[in-house]
Amino acid sequence: MSEAAGHTRAFQADVARLLHLMVHSVYSDRDIFLRELLSNAADACEKLRYEALADPALAAAPFAITISIDKDAQKLAIEDNGIGMSEDDLADSLGTIARSGTRAFLDRVSADGQGASAAKEGEESAGPAVDLIGQFGIGFYSAFMVADHVDVLTRRAGSNEAFLWRSDGKGSFSIAPLPLEEAPVHGTRVILHLNDASKDYLEPGRIEQIVREHLSALTAPIELVESKGAEPRRLTDGAALWTKPKSAISEHDYTEFYRDLARQFDEPALTVHWRAEGRHEYAVLAFIPGSRPLDLFDPARQGRAKLYVRHVLITDDAEVLPRWLRFVRLVVDSADLPLNVSREMIQESPIFVAIKKGVANRILQELTKLAESEPEKFASIWEHFGSVLKEGLYEDPEKRDALFALARFATSTHPEGGRSLKDYVAGLQENQTAIYYLLGEDVKRLAASPQIEGFRARGIEVLLLPDPIDAFWVATAVGFDGKPFKSVTQGAADIKSVPLQKKEGEDAASEEPPAARLATLFALMKQVLTDAVEDVRASDRLSESPACLVASDHGPDRRLERLLAEHGQLGATTKPVLEVNPTHPLIKALVGLVGGPDKQKIEDIIWLLLDEARLMEGEKPADAPHFATRLTRVLLEAASQPAA
Repeated sequence: MSEAAGHTRAFQADVARLLHLMVHSVYSDRDIFLRELLSNAADACEKLRYEALADPALAAAPFAITISIDKDAQKLAIEDNGIGMSEDDLADSLGTIARSGTRAFLDRVSADGQGASAAKEGEESAGPAVDLIGQFGIGFYSAFMVADHVDVLTRRAGSNEAFLWRSDGKGSFSIAPLPLEEAPVHGTRVILHLNDASKDYLEPGRIEQIVREHLSALTAPIELVESKGAEPRRLTDGAALWTKPKSAISEHDYTEFYRDLARQFDEPALTVHWRAEGRHEYAVLAFIPGSRPLDLFDPARQGRAKLYVRHVLITDDAEVLPRWLRFVRLVVDSADLPLNVSREMIQESPIFVAIKKGVANRILQELTKLAESEPEKFASIWEHFGSVLKEGLYEDPEKRDALFALARFATSTHPEGGRSLKDYVAGLQENQTAIYYLLGEDVKRLAASPQIEGFRARGIEVLLLPDPIDAFWVATAVGFDGKPFKSVTQGAADIKSVPLQKKEGEDAASEEPPAARLATLFALMKQVLTDAVEDVRASDRLSESPACLVASDHGPDRRLERLLAEHGQLGATTKPVLEVNPTHPLIKALVGLVGGPDKQKIEDIIWLLLDEARLMEGEKPADAPHFATRLTRVLLEAASQPAA
């Protein structure tokens, strides 16, 4: 088709159908109507505050929003003493769908270049210093979710005219003059004639619940008149705690807010309150609980961040923080975040990404400062939440260095905990080239593990890692301060170059059996245990116990392998290596039995050595009935021997 044949036409709209779709499709929660109307009322107060800066004659009494309940008439009214509307304002803002009076006001202020007049002295203003919420021009129509028809009585500040706007939300509206005695002195009164399905909004408790949950941070105080002729009752004071200067907030105020936010009855271990300014502006009030929340290890691993946009609650489960900071309870209030049309959810955007990054970085900075200035207080936080913070070592490599600075560990020399990696590296032994660790399930069992005997004898400190997440982050972390992480249960110990620390009065090390006879024993052990172990070899890591199990040089750590197998992430487990202490009396005695007539006794002892090594790791014998039978045979023979 040629250009000459084309025609440009305007879209047409079935207004009644469009209103129906907006009322019944845009919003998923009927409670939202109250949030939208109260937000509009707060905007009206803010507009009057701003215009009064240029025209002091418009200055009014302290701003307030009043919700009035009239059960007999089945009416709910929301009234403000803000800027109000003229006849043209009513026609434009309420008579034109998706035309926002707030957006038009902001555009006008920006065009006039007057925003700086409301900024604090000495500060630059990048735009109007007004705190307005509405932007889409559709929030008002949510009233028709609960009302058969709506009346709007309004008088613009400084005007001698008042008007009544009325509509049933089905495609038409009317505007008529209103006697001044029936109108607000200035401002707007929205009267909802509730439908039968919405009578529950005439209950004061329901209204108070919605206000406190969604609108407690609005900049104008909200009052409730519970019945016709009753005195108003203050629901909110018009100033959210996080918007106040820290100097005006007491520890008691912070604690009470924390308890309401976190639904806990303890006191916060750390309170962090700041306002970010610059490219993106937002306020944050964050708390680290004094005890573990009950849902700390919930499989969903979700945090609890309340997200406000211009003091209106958008969601109480925003993913502001990474999951490894899910124990932090916080409120974030931004003026910049883009929302979807219903304002019931945020949209992923570079702004939100920047806010998330900024909040996480600040929390880490505050924890680092606390660890340096108040180590005892930080120790309590680490005790409760260290296992969660360590998830970040695996999930968030960018934050690994910061988390390494925070991490505290129990070690073979400090089983009570509190050792940092910096402390560990400062105590490295001569010729020690790695940071050694031992994975398991319990610190006490790890501290008694035979695998660290040789390390202890050389004064080498070993990290004792009892949390499941430890098996994953040590496998992915390159190292710390140039020293790699190395498992004491994986591959050869490689610690011969570190000299033994002989204690005063200690006897010289026992001699090993002759190499040839020891090799014969190892060959026999491999033959007997061929289906259970990959290899049998002499150990450098044992000094007191007769035997232990380790992973092969190229296989996964024993603990990591068990975790993967438990979660179906491993096809088949690898066979371990049995390491034997050649200087142990039992091994020497066993060497003497090799080649003797009692083969059953030798095999029983070999199998019992393997099962003992399993038991020392917290495992069960692979074959419990056979274990019991062998143990009984050995005990019977020992009992039948004549007393010396």
